[in-house]
Amino acid sequence: MSDKKIALFGWHPDVVNYEKWPGMSAKKLRAMLEGDRDKLVALGYAVTLHYIRDGETAYDAATEALQGQPYDCVLIGAGVRRDDDHFLVFEKLVNAVHKAAPQATICFNTNPSDTADAIKRWT
Repeated sequence: MSDKKIALFGWHPDVVNYEKWPGMSAKKLRAMLEGDRDKLVALGYAVTLHYIRDGETAYDAATEALQGQPYDCVLIGAGVRRDDDHFLVFEKLVNAVHKAAPQATICFNTNPSDTADAIKRWT
């Protein structure tokens, strides 16, 4: 069992443009994200799921969420990273992690089903 503290960052399911993600819905995304969290908790990680609501507040919200927390690893989800329209949001999140949690490793998943693998690579 691990005692590592993990932060997961991704879009809030209510703000995603599902036209870009055929077959996905807010209900499915929420279930996947919460399932990722639950799987990591079952593996012994202490996990906090942080939702991003918009690009304008992403940096400040992430910085605030990370400050004062001894996170070991921060995952920035594929929904942020793989959507070219959100390149600047991804950049903001990376810099927020760098500033507010410099001790944390940063990892990335390719989709919600491989989040645990991404975390295990770096913890």
